[in-house]
Amino acid sequence: MTDVKQALEQKAAAGKNQPVKLRKNMTIVDMVRALEPEIRRALPTVLTPERFTRMALSAINNTPTLADCTPMSFIAALMNAAQLGLEPNTPLGQAYLIPYKNKGVLECQFQLGYKGLIDLAYRTGKIQMIQAHTVREYDYFEYQYGLDSKLIHRPGEGDRGDITFIYGLFKLDNGGYGFEVSNKADMDAFAAKYSKSFGGRYSPWTENYEDMAKKTVIKRALKYAPVSADFQKALSMDETIKTELSVDMSEIRNECLPGLEGTEAENESGEECEM
Repeated sequence: MTDVKQALEQKAAAGKNQPVKLRKNMTIVDMVRALEPEIRRALPTVLTPERFTRMALSAINNTPTLADCTPMSFIAALMNAAQLGLEPNTPLGQAYLIPYKNKGVLECQFQLGYKGLIDLAYRTGKIQMIQAHTVREYDYFEYQYGLDSKLIHRPGEGDRGDITFIYGLFKLDNGGYGFEVSNKADMDAFAAKYSKSFGGRYSPWTENYEDMAKKTVIKRALKYAPVSADFQKALSMDETIKTELSVDMSEIRNECLPGLEGTEAENESGEECEM
């Protein structure tokens, strides 16, 4: 715990005449307050540090287990959200701070939300439209890949039944487009394999299944879009646990903790854990 506090103190003191003292008895809530100057430097103009700090404290109130996470993993996850300009653990569904237990040690993982991913995609300036929808058993749904690709979805009326498919699509400002479709069974299998939180009490998959499924198909569809390097860096931060701070959090390697090998983020980045 001493090393964590020393590292946080050094980061908080950077660029200041008087260092911020982090005491041994400080909780994560205390650290968030003490690190507000560092958070201020990382935040984009769309968010004030006061509002972001309130959201961080609210996240702990809404998910008390976050207060028991290792301080560095929580602060690092918080900084991921700050640098992306996303609000964590709010009804907006932009981003989530998720507690995980690994061999008795709680760590905090950062996850992009469905709406946060859409916000980031629109910021590229190349996306004219981006959407995702769930198809239910009484809807009319038809799709086809290939040179003559097509996607037709007519929602039914009244009780539409259970979810059968999830799809995401985008249209570029130059008229180009793309889409990705997944059936419900494949989506469940994907979530169980790649999301350590799947089925857990605090998992976004538990509370917001449709949004997480939509995020997944949009991420797959956007692999074929000419998105910016900054957007790709943002995607690389999804579903990661980090224990260091940096001016650019995308440069910090994902922490390879027991049980986290093979996460979606690692597979998409192509990085391997050093065990």
